[in-house]
Amino acid sequence: MDHIATPLLSLALVVVAAQVGGHFASRIGQPAVVGELAAGIDLGNLTLVDFTRLDFLKTDGLIDFLSQLGVILLLFQVGVESTVGQMLKVGLSSFLVATVGVVGPLLLGWAVSLWLLPSASWYTHVFLGTTLIATSVGITARVLKDIDRSRTDEARVILGAAVIDDVLGLVVLAVVTGLIEAANQGTALSYAAIALVAVKGLAFLLVALVLGVYASPRLFSLASKLEASGALLAAGLAFCFALAGAAGVIGLAPIIGAFAAGLVLEDLHSREFVARGEHALEHQLEPIVSFLVPIFFVVLGMRTELRVFGDARVLGLALALTLAAILGKQLCAMGVVGERLDRLSIAIGMMPRGEVGLIFAGIGLTLQVNGQPIVDRGVFSAVVVMVIATTVMTPPALKWSFARSDRRVRQSGSQGTEPSNP
Repeated sequence: MDHIATPLLSLALVVVAAQVGGHFASRIGQPAVVGELAAGIDLGNLTLVDFTRLDFLKTDGLIDFLSQLGVILLLFQVGVESTVGQMLKVGLSSFLVATVGVVGPLLLGWAVSLWLLPSASWYTHVFLGTTLIATSVGITARVLKDIDRSRTDEARVILGAAVIDDVLGLVVLAVVTGLIEAANQGTALSYAAIALVAVKGLAFLLVALVLGVYASPRLFSLASKLEASGALLAAGLAFCFALAGAAGVIGLAPIIGAFAAGLVLEDLHSREFVARGEHALEHQLEPIVSFLVPIFFVVLGMRTELRVFGDARVLGLALALTLAAILGKQLCAMGVVGERLDRLSIAIGMMPRGEVGLIFAGIGLTLQVNGQPIVDRGVFSAVVVMVIATTVMTPPALKWSFARSDRRVRQSGSQGTEPSNP
């Protein structure tokens, strides 16, 4: 029974670590995700003190699957709490924020690489810029829920922009990767191949939303005829997994499909189920998400190696990349349309790179031109430090920013109600 006993014991350890870490983070006034990340970093770096028995947790198949399932359901739940109409209301801001959030970090990362790695190839410079593009929407979504801001217009701008950012980031990654692979083979990447990648990502979002709006009412009406309890949750999860899987099949991040699935589901889908005594879908999702999502953040922390902080060259490059990553996303504030929106909070919400940045950097390790790697271990370690920094600093920064915005609103309100002097 070891094939099931070991994963179950591992899962028990990860769940307990997540709860303990979240508890201590809450005690010091920080979002629980900060503690979950810290708990994962502790578990993943016990090898530094010659304790290697837990090292297998970083690659355990069951825990990795549950962590990925957790972030998919988190984005589905966040989508359920919004509607297509609400997202369209801030759609222009989301698109502009995403566009600036791609162009700014790409150019700044390129500049940093050109400055600190002058002997590296052009391909290394452009690839390092690419690793700064993507926003880890899962981290921001969790923080917004922790501080009870997931239903605000700022949250909708951030999440909409992060999804568009992911699509644009994947398009840029595919183009850059294609250019590097073509150069290694001595050929050229065709414009048709570039256009296909771009169209595929944008078309998926459009088709998913249109078909979802058309098909989802019929799916849930059919499910409401089932007398078994849990039909609403089963229909919702099946719809989520179908769109998430479809996104994965065509080369997009499954979280994009999960978010699109949640977005097209509205209260009317649950009306017949609620009428017969069931809870709404978002309430039924809560216990599942509360269990699985912390696993994702503990796993993310476990894969962070603290030993990379011991190399001065790596730290210098990492510091420059981190500053470029932060500044690049702060430029997103320029894309916000509307006076009432908190631009600083939106810019901070776009800051974490998380697992997406690690995936991009990992791809770089596999690319070569003329036998020379595009990204060596030292550069990869610098990217890891950048990912850690932007991931860990975002939750407290976002909490501070929203608190600052609240104080400003209260102060302006109190000043507006003060009687004027005679």
